[in-house]
Amino acid sequence: MTTSNVPAPRGVTPDNGPRPRRMARDRETVALRLLRSAARASFDPDAELDWTAPFDKEKPFLPFERVSLYGTPFWDGLTHAQRVELSRHELASVSAAGIWLEMCLMQLFLRFLYDVDPRTAHAQFGLTEVGDETRHVVMFAKLMERLGTPVYGPPAPVRNVGRLFKALGSGPSMWAVFLVGEEIFDRMQRAAMADPLVQPLIREISRIHVVEEARHVRYARAEIERSVRGLGRTALARHRLVAAVGATATLEFMIDPEVYRCVGLEPAEGRAMALANPHHLATRHWLGSKIVPFLDELGLISGPGAALWRRAGLIR
Repeated sequence: MTTSNVPAPRGVTPDNGPRPRRMARDRETVALRLLRSAARASFDPDAELDWTAPFDKEKPFLPFERVSLYGTPFWDGLTHAQRVELSRHELASVSAAGIWLEMCLMQLFLRFLYDVDPRTAHAQFGLTEVGDETRHVVMFAKLMERLGTPVYGPPAPVRNVGRLFKALGSGPSMWAVFLVGEEIFDRMQRAAMADPLVQPLIREISRIHVVEEARHVRYARAEIERSVRGLGRTALARHRLVAAVGATATLEFMIDPEVYRCVGLEPAEGRAMALANPHHLATRHWLGSKIVPFLDELGLISGPGAALWRRAGLIR
């Protein structure tokens, strides 16, 4: 298949001039490369993972230094078993947030692709990504079942805002939310898969997700760069604010305060302790340190929304 034989996306015709045609060709080139990557490296979690293997009682479920209370006096007073238990509950919460984000992403993607010519590689990779995300949701759901914790996740008001966003989100702010969510989980999982002390099943799940999400991030980076071109001041200001609300929510609600009950803390007490913890704040900044400068270069982190990025610890 060559790009010269691929029909242009909807709305791009010879009368549009050379720049739209060049952008369409670039988009097809990226999509074709990502489709080849998907053909080489896609995974079936049921075939790749041993879901029946018992957990090692001594191994954490996240690198200890990425657990929200790590480094606090309270953490110093916990036994090793209690630290492992907190890591188990925090991973369950992170997984629930990941499922929420992936389900929003799939619905937004299908709306985005609704009017795109399905013959294009651009549309076909988008549909391939939806298939990837479907497998990821099932994989994380099975993980949550194995973890055996209470059901965690964003509170109802945040889920309702998510319903609004997935119905109306579009353009640069949509891609910004995708990228921040994907990059945050990617950084956490790269740390887990590289840590030999972490549970083997968690390391393998992280490996699968990291490999497949690398394609999704490449796709979204190319799309957000295209979508900000030619935006007027009013539209850019709107996307800055929507991006700030949506992207920071991913981090703010990644750890459900209910997880702290597993080590004898009330949720509000545990959350306050985490938000006052310099180690946790450093982790938050680290989680966004790869993607935030990229969004800043595109002009998406400024104005009133900058206060939300700062509050979330993603900028200083």
